[in-house]
Amino acid sequence: MISAARRPLHGGVVASGVCLVVVLLAQLPFLRNRFFYVWDDSSAQFLPSWHYLGQQFVAGDWPKLMSPDNWVGGNFAGEALFGLWNPVNVANYVLVSRFDDLALAALVVKTEFLTLLALGTYLLVREYGAGRGAAAVIAVALPFGGFTLYYDAGSWAAGLMAFAWIPFTWWSARRVARGAGSPLWPFLFGALAVTTGNPYGLLGVCAVLFALLVESWFARDRAAVVRVFVVGVLVGLVVPLVYLPLLGTSSVTDRAGQGFASTGLLVPALSDFLSMSTPSHLPAIWTFANPLRLSVPGVYFAWFVVPLLPWLDWGVLRRRWRELLGVFVVMGGYLLFAIGPSNLWMFRFPLRHVEVIFLAVGVVFAVLLSGGLRTDRVRARALITAGVLLFTGYLSFAADSWGWKRHAVSLALLAVGTVLAVRLARGRGLFVVLVAGVAAALALQTAWYPKNADVADYGLPSTVSERRAMHDYQGTTFQVGSVVIGNNGLLLDAHMVSSYTGMGNRKFNQATCLNYEGTTCPQSLDKLLKPTDLAGQTLLDLLRVETVVVQRAVNGSPPVPPGWEVTERNDRITVLRRGTPLPWPGGRIGWTDVQVSSDTSTDRRETVRFTGSGTLAFARLNWPGYRAEVDGKPVDVREGPAGLVLVDVRDGGELTLTWSAPGLVPGLVAAVVGLLGAVGFSVLVVIRRRRVADVSADQAS
Repeated sequence: MISAARRPLHGGVVASGVCLVVVLLAQLPFLRNRFFYVWDDSSAQFLPSWHYLGQQFVAGDWPKLMSPDNWVGGNFAGEALFGLWNPVNVANYVLVSRFDDLALAALVVKTEFLTLLALGTYLLVREYGAGRGAAAVIAVALPFGGFTLYYDAGSWAAGLMAFAWIPFTWWSARRVARGAGSPLWPFLFGALAVTTGNPYGLLGVCAVLFALLVESWFARDRAAVVRVFVVGVLVGLVVPLVYLPLLGTSSVTDRAGQGFASTGLLVPALSDFLSMSTPSHLPAIWTFANPLRLSVPGVYFAWFVVPLLPWLDWGVLRRRWRELLGVFVVMGGYLLFAIGPSNLWMFRFPLRHVEVIFLAVGVVFAVLLSGGLRTDRVRARALITAGVLLFTGYLSFAADSWGWKRHAVSLALLAVGTVLAVRLARGRGLFVVLVAGVAAALALQTAWYPKNADVADYGLPSTVSERRAMHDYQGTTFQVGSVVIGNNGLLLDAHMVSSYTGMGNRKFNQATCLNYEGTTCPQSLDKLLKPTDLAGQTLLDLLRVETVVVQRAVNGSPPVPPGWEVTERNDRITVLRRGTPLPWPGGRIGWTDVQVSSDTSTDRRETVRFTGSGTLAFARLNWPGYRAEVDGKPVDVREGPAGLVLVDVRDGGELTLTWSAPGLVPGLVAAVVGLLGAVGFSVLVVIRRRRVADVSADQAS
């Protein structure tokens, strides 16, 4: 395997320059649209949850595996998505919790991860033997690729957090493969990718390690194969910690979009990649908001890739294809994913895979670019470039003919940039032009497409204080319609029954007419008022609901239950409030036919002193992991109406109800074994290298 060039001090200066440029460029979308980084899921799910989880950490409540007050969105361990075991995520949650302005918080966090992505890309490209200038160009360009910027950074933040660690994992694992790095680093970076909780991070780690196995095998380096395989096993030991709770919870959930399907939603075509260098190209891909095309350049990579293809020295690939084999494996595998079925188990929306394709393309392009551009046969190369530009321009016009002015400007940028790049075929000037073109393309795109209209715009204010002022409710609150969006209930003093979650409780959702976004149907209040088969009790009482907020556009005249009163009515909402306090204010008993003398509870534990025999119904969802004991003896936990926890008891005593995430203990044990194994393996590698060095020194003497 080839080794990256040395001179670390000079390389450190270039890497620092890359990070600085990316930090500055990341501000452009925010300057064009203050809400650019707080869009769709970022506004409804991620930022409110990060703020809440950060507050919980500061308060000493960590890890926050369960919050029964948050109902369907409260099983954080089962959700997996929030990276509870990822130290970088947790540090960012604490940081976000110090912000009132979530738009600024999002800018800071997403700039951080865009910069991490750039740094990891720079290191990876250098590892494959590319020059500093070429590596810097790709590292600056990749974070501002269309999908990464508009979807991951703008909306699907967990994807950005996971993707940022893939280049680091790849880089450090390849160093281990060629015997130059410590196995501890790929373990740590791989663990960071896995513990983000985004399955695409796990997929990326598996993909790059498999690619390195193939690369090492064809290099006939069996020792490298063993080293990479051991690293993969050690990283794999972290996986149970993140995903066993999810798998253990899946039996009661209705995770949206699982299975295998080919709906065509967010599935790019091979032809879309021909326009990866056209800043104005809107691919003809079916999206959430438009069956015709994306509203943003979602398959854009970098302005210079396609125009400069005729000017590269392609003979490099003939000489070095074996060294780059892992890159081609990643590129080919992810290309198959990208054009494949729209749903593959947990992996939906194949457009998500294009950024990894571009990472691999960037590595190859940088290796080819490192020697500069070819200056022979200028006329032929120029004609090919002109033809390529005209053809890709036509593709953009065909996909979005009304945007012809933007396409003309894009072609002009590509033409001028290509001419300047060819004139400066070698040396630093070439790379300066390429980076300047990245900045120019980004400025044009954020002016033309200041937001991603393919995903939801909730129109929420940017500050926590404004969001709280919109919803001044008390106690457990149930909404009819869509009043409090997504997980913004986590920012309130009230406890919202609804949440934005991909891991909803199936029976609870059906009983309350609740969807994954936290929206309920017009009939949901009627469902709550209907007597259940538990002694005729209503869900309104079993859930210990104290406030009901009804969106008037959904239900203009909601029924007022006995003992309730209307406390607010305006053009937007009607608010109903329970007239008398609920019993057992320190606990979560929703109903019982035994005598209760005390009820105290925390998130994962509840203690009830009682006399008599009967049933205790708790305002808790019966997530897998609950256990009950009466005076130290186990009793059964069963499922009640809407999936609530029921416990049958006899003869009085003290009931202790506890919850633990399924697979938590084995997951922790496996992760600790993985960490200790990585440390031990690293020590063995160091010892072996010293022995080899000593033997070499003895032979030399």
